[in-house]
Amino acid sequence: MTDDWLPDLDRIAGAKYTAIADALGMAIDRGTLRGGTRLPPQRDLAARLGIDLTTVTRAYDMARRRGLIEARGRAGSFVRAPQRVEIADLARVDTGMNLPPELPGGLLARTIADTVGALLLDASPLRLQYQAAGGSMEDRAAGVRFLGTAALRAEPDQVILAAGGQNALHAILGAALRPGDAILCRRFVYSGFRAIARWLGLRLVGLDRLDAASIAAACAADPKIRAIYLVPTNDNPTAVTLDEAARREIAAAATRHDLQVIEDDAYGPLAATPIAPVAAHAPDRSWYIASVSKIVSPALRVAFVRAPHVAAALQLASHVHQTAVMPPPLNAAMLTRWIDDGTAERLIAAMRTEAARRRMLAAQVLEGLDFTAHPRGYHLWLRLPGAIAPNDLADAMRPTGLSVMPADRFAVDDSRTSAVRVSLGGLADDDLLTRALRILHGYVAGAI
Repeated sequence: MTDDWLPDLDRIAGAKYTAIADALGMAIDRGTLRGGTRLPPQRDLAARLGIDLTTVTRAYDMARRRGLIEARGRAGSFVRAPQRVEIADLARVDTGMNLPPELPGGLLARTIADTVGALLLDASPLRLQYQAAGGSMEDRAAGVRFLGTAALRAEPDQVILAAGGQNALHAILGAALRPGDAILCRRFVYSGFRAIARWLGLRLVGLDRLDAASIAAACAADPKIRAIYLVPTNDNPTAVTLDEAARREIAAAATRHDLQVIEDDAYGPLAATPIAPVAAHAPDRSWYIASVSKIVSPALRVAFVRAPHVAAALQLASHVHQTAVMPPPLNAAMLTRWIDDGTAERLIAAMRTEAARRRMLAAQVLEGLDFTAHPRGYHLWLRLPGAIAPNDLADAMRPTGLSVMPADRFAVDDSRTSAVRVSLGGLADDDLLTRALRILHGYVAGAI
């Protein structure tokens, strides 16, 4: 029993019961309190802190809801042992998506548990009902504030909510384009976007570079080109980031050739110093998507979409409603609260730190290999020597739990490139990730 554990409430802001629960979480994260440790009885802790028993009871209840501790009847309260993720578990969740890392110490789960409980007790019953097409005005206003952190101005009537970035892309393509239209993009493109475009009868024209000369040449050769699609920061899969000059150049080219811009900024907020999006330089022709699946958690199926103008937003809201009706109302309410109270930025900052840490770990293990990666990204674009086939490497790595996707999963045309996307996120801990990366290094280095 840890009779000597005593939280320092003076160093933690907020109500005392919240401060005790937070202190418990921090002690567990640091390893001061380990799984299976018995905590001081509530009455003893209240006496030592000089506070009433009810406060400590509320603190232990909050910690239990967060999954930090468990009550064992008369035996008392104990720190829960961390759940170990096995390789087989990683294989079950590998859907080919680029999963964000699990935040340390169960931070996300604790935050969701606290927020959902507060919303169910405090929020209007309307939060649990169907929402207006495009989202409530309260959530749209939160979206405006969120977009403001990306240096992008918008009005609430110009912003709609979608059920994640994929739903947003489906709605934008349905609202803005027609079957037979063509879209410029990079030669290797997010596979989810590629699938939607093909489903809707749209053609993708892949370019090695998105610059003025390439855009002009493509438009001269194909009069059916109507739009440009891009992931401006930490492109999926190639990990390329466009600098400010390149973004201005794309905006000018889109204006010159009368093209719409579909900007999928899934990873932008993870950059240490975010760059203003293309939409900031061509606001009247840009569809900008700010989703939270990649920067917080895929459990939150919410994306904010800034349409070029109000009429376009109304049309987009109709398409979102037809395909998904709305994002989960409780998720939207939770995200709005997080934006307003600063929790969203704290979670994004934690994701930024964790992504940077994993990226550095990968750089150490994969030293000597040819790859591109964002400093605060959690995927790599690894170029392979000719002696190893991307699909063979992906198959060989599957038993390790490391998600490795061959280049042809992202290819717009039939061109062959010997490369793979390696995802560093998901549930893998440092030991599992390091082992898998060493195996990856062994396969590739052995083929050089």
